[in-house]
Amino acid sequence: MPTDENVPPRDAMVSSLGGPNDALRLGPRKKPRSTDPLVHHGRHFGRSIHALCNVHALVNNGIIRMGERSEEPEETFTAQEHREHRVFLSLLKSVPGLEERIMISSSEEEVHGIAALLQKGASSARSDDTKSLKSAIIDWLVPAGEPLIPPIARNIKIDRGFNHEITGSLLCPAGVNWKDNDVKQKLRTGEYSVSGDQWPIFLYASYKYDETDPWKGLLQSAILVKTFKHIFTSPSSVDREAKATRSGNARIHGMTSVTCASIVYAATQV
Repeated sequence: MPTDENVPPRDAMVSSLGGPNDALRLGPRKKPRSTDPLVHHGRHFGRSIHALCNVHALVNNGIIRMGERSEEPEETFTAQEHREHRVFLSLLKSVPGLEERIMISSSEEEVHGIAALLQKGASSARSDDTKSLKSAIIDWLVPAGEPLIPPIARNIKIDRGFNHEITGSLLCPAGVNWKDNDVKQKLRTGEYSVSGDQWPIFLYASYKYDETDPWKGLLQSAILVKTFKHIFTSPSSVDREAKATRSGNARIHGMTSVTCASIVYAATQV
């Protein structure tokens, strides 16, 4: 029986169906990429201990403090150095075996690599949380069932901040009248610069500030609690009892109580 040289044998055709270039078949599964445990620990460090520090400088200064400066009296260190060292000790405590690794068995180059992985974890966690909350937080700006006017896009942030009536009112410093058009305009243009010690109204319970009792309701707002749950337990736990099939960030890292830094982190994300 004559054959056509341009038609491949049947066996070759069948074999080719399973080839890597076959568009009608699912390709081979990608092997899961393993993440260095230090990146994993860095994510929790950024969320619950300190979000915006230079990890490499923190580790280097901590090693010096525990090494060549260990004999110096406490009073020779500044308040900032004491605060920095407390953060360093918290880092050592949060990562099993880290103290021995950086103080005894690691070279300067290895220490730099360790710090880089921890920094990567903290930065990626912050980025992931910002991306996740950017959409979710829109649903928390007004009571359930009420429309947000004007509406806010879920994938961009340019129409938020002081540029929107609702978000602007929540970011307005406590004790400052957002309804004053002159104040509102100065906040939007930057003429009124908000300092770091002016608490925004969204941090207070029911978004109300009592001038006679500035601590009343502070850090007890609904939007702050929802954000904390979203980050540390699970997004599904925000409005109901957590029923996620995967453990939340708090459980994964053995976090059993709220830390000051974790509240600050949640507030910053808001």
